[in-house]
Amino acid sequence: MRVFVAGHRGMVGGAISRRLSARGDEVVTRTHAELDLTDQAAVARFFAEERLDAVVLAAAKVGGIHANNTFPAEFIYENLMIEANVIHQAYAAGVSKLLFLGSSCIYPRAVAQPMREDALLTGVLEPTNEPYAIAKIAGIKLCESYNRQYATDYRSVMPTNLYGPGDNFHPVNSHVMPALIRRFHEAVQDGLSEVVIWGTGTPMREFLHVDDMATASIFILDLPQAEYQANTEPMLSHINVGYGEDVSIGDLARLVAEVVKFEGRIVFDTTKPDGTPRKLMDSSRLAAMGWRPTVALREGVEETYAWFLANVAETEAAAVRG
Repeated sequence: MRVFVAGHRGMVGGAISRRLSARGDEVVTRTHAELDLTDQAAVARFFAEERLDAVVLAAAKVGGIHANNTFPAEFIYENLMIEANVIHQAYAAGVSKLLFLGSSCIYPRAVAQPMREDALLTGVLEPTNEPYAIAKIAGIKLCESYNRQYATDYRSVMPTNLYGPGDNFHPVNSHVMPALIRRFHEAVQDGLSEVVIWGTGTPMREFLHVDDMATASIFILDLPQAEYQANTEPMLSHINVGYGEDVSIGDLARLVAEVVKFEGRIVFDTTKPDGTPRKLMDSSRLAAMGWRPTVALREGVEETYAWFLANVAETEAAAVRG
């Protein structure tokens, strides 16, 4: 296939691109400088010029609690524009196959665990990332609506918390896993005796390695339409992609500390927000179709830290050295 991967420079888009290329697909990419996905006219021209068989929509503005609280307008506007432009122009150009990557934050804050696909729109969202969640829900509904009206084959996957090589390790707006890796690494480098973690440490989170997410995405993209439709409801809706087990933020912090070899104290700042108490995906539909994750949490954290040392810590150290 000739596949446009939107967001190929991101962690997930990069992993998907590598796997598509490895199996012989032609991967089409554009950087943000080459194609602004929030620009409707530019996206229309791109799709009109390219002859694409499929689209993987992995491009999004993402971040943790702090970033979502600080830039809510940017999170909802940019993600809505990206989704609307890419999905509509794919249809207008005759691209019948598309995979949209969502997020587990689409589910209500107070929802039965593990979270089933049919829990969507059954309750109030988590306030700390509501704008982002609403944008991702809109992406699912765009895919559903185009399938209903135009008989396209647009599919949606809802990943749990992702991590791995290529993650964003920004000191302020990264997600919990890379944030912890960076914080403990810097604590070791600076000889600190303690590391402060936001919240109580009690919330439970599920983590899936990005390589597992890439294989799951391609697995779902490749499913015959009848098989995909038979395992979703209604109108070719979405499928959860998770690891199947969760861990408390406190235990995750202790695991990262072990991997990074931080031997000081871990202090939890209970004046800071926890976010959703628990987020565990029900991925039984995907498992029933024959896909399961392969990367264990400790193995994944060790690999991610090794990538951080080689690609982030060393790059920043070199910049300081001049």
